[in-house]
Amino acid sequence: MKRLTLLLLAAAALAGCDAFSSEPTYGGLSVEGFNYTPYNLDRFVIKDKYGNSASGGGDLVPGAGEGSLSCCYKLKGTDFVVDWYLADQDEFLKNPYGKLQEIHRTTQVHIPPTKVSGGAGDLVLGLHFYPDDHVEPEFRNDLKGTRIFYADIWDQLRKKNNNLLNPDNEEDGVVFRKVARLAAAGWTKYHLTNTQDLEQYVYFTLLNPNFDQHPAVRRIIQDTQGKPGAFGSAMKQLPNSVIEDLKRNHFEQISAGAQHG
Repeated sequence: MKRLTLLLLAAAALAGCDAFSSEPTYGGLSVEGFNYTPYNLDRFVIKDKYGNSASGGGDLVPGAGEGSLSCCYKLKGTDFVVDWYLADQDEFLKNPYGKLQEIHRTTQVHIPPTKVSGGAGDLVLGLHFYPDDHVEPEFRNDLKGTRIFYADIWDQLRKKNNNLLNPDNEEDGVVFRKVARLAAAGWTKYHLTNTQDLEQYVYFTLLNPNFDQHPAVRRIIQDTQGKPGAFGSAMKQLPNSVIEDLKRNHFEQISAGAQHG
């Protein structure tokens, strides 16, 4: 019995204090960031209450993150703090030789105890950074997982509606960031993530910033809520008369909270 006790104590010493902890511990962890803000995600750090931390980033443009990660870390517990830093590229270009003005955010995240698999470097903690400053954590075993494709939205708009999108013939980077800002607003207001939905949201915002106050559009928003792709499909079917109203800004605007039967 004494020999068994000594063996158990030795095993616990090798395992560290985690052997007696009820909180989950994730070792050999890779960390990946997904940026859905309209700014560049310069860097981020996630910390637990035991002094462990993991970091990532690397100037991720809006919509970027897939395929970029850092390894290998240990995190413990269920409640974490994420410090993250954004940079407004358009503001930076106004004075590229000046000091980079970063936007600092601090967000609390909760990860319930999760059964995970994979060896060192195989287990990925994805952190999804949203325009409203909240962060969603997700364990995965691959480098995929992007939820909003700003580059695809920009590409489709410039092919179909470039005169409306870029009337002043600005550089691609400037126009891309404009699309990202407008699409981010579509997520913030209506939680749109589908590429077709956001493409239509950006297109109609360019047509009329108040387009979502038109009664016909309000009905579409209400009827398609929670149905990815449905908003974009319905907006493509808007009658020409409604589109002309939007172009002329000739319609009775209604409050965003109005209900329709």
